[in-house]
Amino acid sequence: MDALVGEKGLPAMIHARQQHRALQDSLAGAKAENARLREQARQLREVPAVIEEHARRDLGLIRPGEKLFIIRQVPAADPRSTPRP
Repeated sequence: MDALVGEKGLPAMIHARQQHRALQDSLAGAKAENARLREQARQLREVPAVIEEHARRDLGLIRPGEKLFIIRQVPAADPRSTPRP
């Protein structure tokens, strides 16, 4: 009887299997993320184009001789407040 409903019975075994599957999925996700981060780190060490992209995007750096243009968004004027000719 304990094999079906006891502390180590069928429901406990089913729950343990579900937990095992969930942990396996979580581990697989962590391994995939780890591999992605390792590849990103390798590229940041070895690929000049990737290094430049990050320097430009994250640090706002530009090459010598380049000119930086900053374009601001200006809110549109309310047409009711502009004088008419």
